[in-house]
Amino acid sequence: MPVWIINTLIVIGAFTAMECTAWLAHKYLMHGALWFLHHDHHQRDDGDFFEKNDYFFVIFATPGIACLGVGVAQGFNYWFWIGLGITIYGFTYFLVHDIFIHQRFKMFRNTESAYLKAIRRAHKMHHKHLGKNEGECFGMLWVPLKYYREARKTTAK
Repeated sequence: MPVWIINTLIVIGAFTAMECTAWLAHKYLMHGALWFLHHDHHQRDDGDFFEKNDYFFVIFATPGIACLGVGVAQGFNYWFWIGLGITIYGFTYFLVHDIFIHQRFKMFRNTESAYLKAIRRAHKMHHKHLGKNEGECFGMLWVPLKYYREARKTTAK
């Protein structure tokens, strides 16, 4: 199999694994022992642009940067491609979560995509819970089908 196909599969695998990792970390760490960093994301009232939850950017970026560095030092081996998959996921998270969903930058406001509407709705349902114990929809890109079905009904054809 050509090397570029293997590397592409590694990037896709790392990206996919990050969605699973993000779900687990969100449910069990952010809504668990690391709630002290995540709680202001659910209870925003200080008017600041930054929140303690933004530290997770650094926490999740660190393994990606480390993998990229090790991979470059070892001649662009598989660690580089894993790091690239993690980094692409981080960039996607920033675009979808911070820009599209939370509108931290006023762009990508309107969409007719049922999938994007479903992501937005699932995240809204997650945020209806202000405490750390109750919750739903901990992922970002994978949402329950019920939200997708709802969104398809309201999307112009």
